[in-house]
Amino acid sequence: MKNILLPTDFSKNSINAINYAVEMYKDITCNFYILNVQKASSFISDDMMSVSPSATIYTTIVDAAKKSITNIITQIETHYNNKNHRLFSIVDYDNFVDSIKQVSEKYEIDLIIMGTKGASGLEKVIFGTNTVHVMQRCNVPVLAIPDGCTFTNLNNIAFTSSNLLAANIKTLEPLKDFITLFQSNLSVLHIPDEKHLDQNQNSIFDFFKIYFKNAKHKLIEIKKGNTYDIVHKFIEDNDIKMLSFMDEKHSFLERFFTKHPVETFAFKIDIPFLVMKKLD
Repeated sequence: MKNILLPTDFSKNSINAINYAVEMYKDITCNFYILNVQKASSFISDDMMSVSPSATIYTTIVDAAKKSITNIITQIETHYNNKNHRLFSIVDYDNFVDSIKQVSEKYEIDLIIMGTKGASGLEKVIFGTNTVHVMQRCNVPVLAIPDGCTFTNLNNIAFTSSNLLAANIKTLEPLKDFITLFQSNLSVLHIPDEKHLDQNQNSIFDFFKIYFKNAKHKLIEIKKGNTYDIVHKFIEDNDIKMLSFMDEKHSFLERFFTKHPVETFAFKIDIPFLVMKKLD
């Protein structure tokens, strides 16, 4: 049984991520928790004018959000009619990341799946501030779904890391689950930095042979050039369907977030983006 958290703000890209998740796990028994997080500032003055004297602002906001989630659940159940899936509605009135953390702990969430913002006129996906903050601050793995991305298959998955020797199977369990479920080919891209210049490749190969023995292995060391363009080209040339990272100190992901402010964070990627937290 998988417990999947699906945050939504009722935008097109968040609904797309929900549909992607339901399609992806169509053959797996899952509990889907659809979460909407509200805050007082989202309740504008015009809405306040329409509230009846007996209703509180809080009640009005939460009831509206619950109704919207109920509509989403009804549409999913009508369209997919999947007996493997149970869908639950959660509305919270809190800080977004704090709510994600609390819900993840309460319901023992295995994976957070959320949409990313589209970039009009650009061949890029822009990660919204909320998505980036969840990736950085939550201990649950996050799968970001680009706007407009629909599920087809995950037959080719790439994993990138700056410090493969720091990897452990507990951290990479979500990656292993995907590879097992979809019988995926795995490509490992080693992106060294100044902290990890001399790594023992035999140890790296041994690790992946032990824990990913049913996957096909490619170890590709990227030494110079524009790393982001190189990774993008690799995705295109190898028909990669999911890009995965291990979030860690001095990681490719950390450097990317540092280099690009979260408000304008963009990457030339139109495939799902899995971020796994380093666990001891």
